[in-house]
Amino acid sequence: MSESPKDLRVYLVGAHATGKTTLARYVRDHYGLPMISEVARAVLAEMETSLDRLRSDIDAVSRYQREVFFRQIEAERAQAGKGGFVSDRAFCNLAYAANHATIMAEVFRDPILDDYMRWVGEGIVFFLRPHRELLAADGVRAGLAWEDVLVVDGMVKLFLEMYGIPYFPVSMIAMQERVRLLDAVLSLKLGERCGSYRVSSAPVRPKASGSLAAVLSQPKRARRAGELPLPPVRNGERAPIASVLP
Repeated sequence: MSESPKDLRVYLVGAHATGKTTLARYVRDHYGLPMISEVARAVLAEMETSLDRLRSDIDAVSRYQREVFFRQIEAERAQAGKGGFVSDRAFCNLAYAANHATIMAEVFRDPILDDYMRWVGEGIVFFLRPHRELLAADGVRAGLAWEDVLVVDGMVKLFLEMYGIPYFPVSMIAMQERVRLLDAVLSLKLGERCGSYRVSSAPVRPKASGSLAAVLSQPKRARRAGELPLPPVRNGERAPIASVLP
């Protein structure tokens, strides 16, 4: 069943430095969906602390990761009351919590997690895989080493598989190919041809004019089958197409 583009919930999940935010902005700009603001930086500011201090305070990092998770849910629910959205994260911070905090036993016992994962599974989920070329510091995520990124990537995949969430893996690095995949998936979901719902689109190619337009307007089957006569050859050169048209 097709949906309105305004009702879509699109998630881009994965480790940091995989291009999630870039693609989320593309969805926002081309499909007119509001983008969920990142909650991690807001929570960090409210706690009046820094990432470096969190690394040495296990209680503080546990409070931080717990708050980020529940703030993400609140932000999504608030926006869903108005329509769809695109988010460059979902449960992803739990992948970091599993490596840096002590809240996972508590989180797994909380029925809110099961409800939220079902909620995510009802959206459209793109799982962005890491590339060394994209690795860069963002000032919020811990662990910029390639090995740490792979650990988070594996944890995100574990959550997706464990909760049976359908997802589209995005393994290519070229932005053009990523956008093509995203457009194709969203178009199928919308029940329309690729890109037809986008706010901005490529310019329309002008129509042919004159006698050439008459030839091009004929069915492709007829032109391919040779049912339209070719212009005669005169003095080694083929005459204009108009010479064989009525």
